Amino acid sequence: MLEQWIIDALATDLQRDSREGLARQLMRLLRERIRNGQLGGGTRLPASRDLAHSLGLGRNTVLEAYEQLQAEGYLHSQQGAGTFVAPLFRATPPQSSQRGQPLGLSARGKALFHSVGLPQGMQGAFAPGMPEIRQFPHTCWQTLLARHQRKASVAELAYTTDGGLLPLREALADYLQLSRGVRCQPQQILITQGAQQAMELAGRLLADPGDVAWLEEPGYVGAHAAMRGAGLTLVPVPVDDEGMNPAAMNDGRTPRLIYTTPSHQYPSGVVMSMPRRLALLAHAAQCGAWILEDDYDSEFRYSSQPLPALQGLAQDERVIYVGTMSKVMYPGLRLGYLVVPDSLIDAFRAANARLYREGSYPVQAALAEFITAGHFARHVRRMRELYRERQQQLRQALTNSTGEALILSPGHAGMHLVATLPATVDEQAISQAAAREQVWLRPLARHYLSTPTHSGLVLGYAGVDHQEIQHGVATLARLLQEQVHHD
Repeated sequence: MLEQWIIDALATDLQRDSREGLARQLMRLLRERIRNGQLGGGTRLPASRDLAHSLGLGRNTVLEAYEQLQAEGYLHSQQGAGTFVAPLFRATPPQSSQRGQPLGLSARGKALFHSVGLPQGMQGAFAPGMPEIRQFPHTCWQTLLARHQRKASVAELAYTTDGGLLPLREALADYLQLSRGVRCQPQQILITQGAQQAMELAGRLLADPGDVAWLEEPGYVGAHAAMRGAGLTLVPVPVDDEGMNPAAMNDGRTPRLIYTTPSHQYPSGVVMSMPRRLALLAHAAQCGAWILEDDYDSEFRYSSQPLPALQGLAQDERVIYVGTMSKVMYPGLRLGYLVVPDSLIDAFRAANARLYREGSYPVQAALAEFITAGHFARHVRRMRELYRERQQQLRQALTNSTGEALILSPGHAGMHLVATLPATVDEQAISQAAAREQVWLRPLARHYLSTPTHSGLVLGYAGVDHQEIQHGVATLARLLQEQVHHD
């Protein structure tokens, strides 16, 4: 494949009408690519016969160029193997003097770039949002994937505009109605490439640039990014022990969109009370706002049965329900979904197909069978018990190592805990120090739109085994002790 790319590059740059001979041009073009690192040491060049045929040159022309570059030390040949770039030349990535300078971005693009940055692909203690993928039923899943890839129809491999494979939407409708109390039919479900895309799509279709979006404070940075991407004005709404508190808002700015995580607030972990749910629904109806309900990890509850989804309580159709398979299955699956009122589904489906395109129907078919055959429910049950056990291990390890230095969130559900830090501890400094040792302690301040009111760390435990928990806690305890002694 690389040899074909070399041929394509040379074909583009070779000038037939140049006064410079073709052999000399070929030498110069190869020499420049070797010097600037595009062709690194050990790169195999196309065979002289193939290169001559592809470029419409005489073979002697190519041989002349190769032999001269060998004489200069740029190339070497191996009998029966071919011609290669000399090992002393290393491939180097192109350097940009403008790194970090977003030249040409719009005002919205600059705000998005500076506020959210690039998510880090962290794994291990204590990366938030990372499920246990080592115990996912890979063999079963790969069998289903292979089967549905083999028997995929032409229609499933072409451009599609159905809003998702019908068997998957039917399976999700059954699951959501029974387990979450969501009122929906298969035709109301739109399959997306993850919850992040679903949120941005909702932001674009339900609000205009500049409209006010209420977001929980502290809240999910992915929602911040999605709403900024839609050009909305982000307004933080405080979260207390009962969840998002609309009664605390009196600045006169009416929201067009309200984003909330009522089943397990991210990151505080509180569950929105029933009175607060009803109050939020009433407020949205009064001001004509849409509620975007993110039910990102409702499958993992440890102390009680989950409250019904906010969408199922609404008397009107002002709640858009967002779900994801990434937290239950594995992040790389990139499948999420929206439950949209009948009156909006055509617009959502058309916009999704035009802006993002649909795809992965064989994967969706495999997921539909994974759900209907019972594999999904069994996996959720296993992970629920495993995550409950790991949360207990983390709590015990923190108590043993730090005593009462940290105040932990309730942990009734989910895949992470929040550890509130003493006022004297610098969360940014301790997070940076831990990262140098491959331990991930996310600062709570990252989840605030305004000035943080609490100092703390978000500790993911779902994808962290016992040994990693012990190592991560030992690192955290040592860094805490070092800060205390330093102060």
